[in-house]
Amino acid sequence: MSKPYPKEVRERAVRLVLETRDEYKTEYQALRAIGAKLDVGVESLRQWVRQAEVDAGAKPGVTSEESAQLKALKRENAELKRANDILKAAASFFAAELDRPHTRS
Repeated sequence: MSKPYPKEVRERAVRLVLETRDEYKTEYQALRAIGAKLDVGVESLRQWVRQAEVDAGAKPGVTSEESAQLKALKRENAELKRANDILKAAASFFAAELDRPHTRS
């Protein structure tokens, strides 16, 4: 797996595509030309442009902010489930201790 592109490169590449795609016959030609100039893969660039359009509200979809929130909520949910499992195990352990007959000395 290759390293992710720096944020500045992504933003510049998207801006160039959005500003100049009307100068090309197809969007794919714009993506290929700009990707070649910036040494960025066509598919990566296409995905960045689509996400930028969603984030700007120009196209329907899940925005980057919503995606980040969902990811954080999933992480929090998993953490809470682990904590709940630990608490259930502890409750079972202590309940078993209470059920055992105790001898007094």
